[in-house]
Amino acid sequence: MAVVNLVEDVVSSKPAAQDLLALRGVFEAIHAESCPTSFNFHMHTVYSDGQLQPEKLMEQAIAIGLKGFAITDHHTVDGYQQAQSWLTDYTQANPDRASSLPHLWTGIEVTSRLLDTEVHILGYAFDLTHPAMEPYLQKHAPQGAISSAAQVIASIQAAGGLAVLAHPVRYRRSPEDLIAAAATLGINGVEAYYAYDNPSPWRTSPRQTEQVQRLSSTHGLLNTCGSDTHGLSLLQRL
Repeated sequence: MAVVNLVEDVVSSKPAAQDLLALRGVFEAIHAESCPTSFNFHMHTVYSDGQLQPEKLMEQAIAIGLKGFAITDHHTVDGYQQAQSWLTDYTQANPDRASSLPHLWTGIEVTSRLLDTEVHILGYAFDLTHPAMEPYLQKHAPQGAISSAAQVIASIQAAGGLAVLAHPVRYRRSPEDLIAAAATLGINGVEAYYAYDNPSPWRTSPRQTEQVQRLSSTHGLLNTCGSDTHGLSLLQRL
């Protein structure tokens, strides 16, 4: 994939952070070895429940050699905005490195309800200024009708993004039930590659990955990967 950094897409006139086609291409090609050193689509900063400052996160992303990633703080894009500002400044100060820098997409994690179960839905490449996203950028979990999975998925997609069910084997209901229900609502993908037992070094959990991949294929969904970093290293969950 050609890495695009902080430039306007000539065809769509959308910023790189909202390049949906490029992101879909990554999700279609992603595999068990992609995360966390090539791609990582689940990480948190101090703007929600993580320990990393956005600037330190960016420094790690570049040092690791990530090709693409998204910051998915809970119910806020403040961390993403700080990271994007840092990346813009870094690119201007280091134009010779622009082509090797990782592609940063917009991202968020939203607490939702699906089959009377609390689940988390990840959103990517959306327009963060779109009115449909406003209820989910209030720095707290949505309540009432706007917290339904149907509404969260529809809102992310209305803002031009992709909606993904996070860590589908962590919930009270079975992944079979939840993925089928989410697919019926039009969700785009599932977080197939995830480390459920927080191993060191990070590695996707084989049994759960196989289960989610099978369900993803059955329902024609995209697969994503993420470390779900809450600590000080992008190579670990905690």
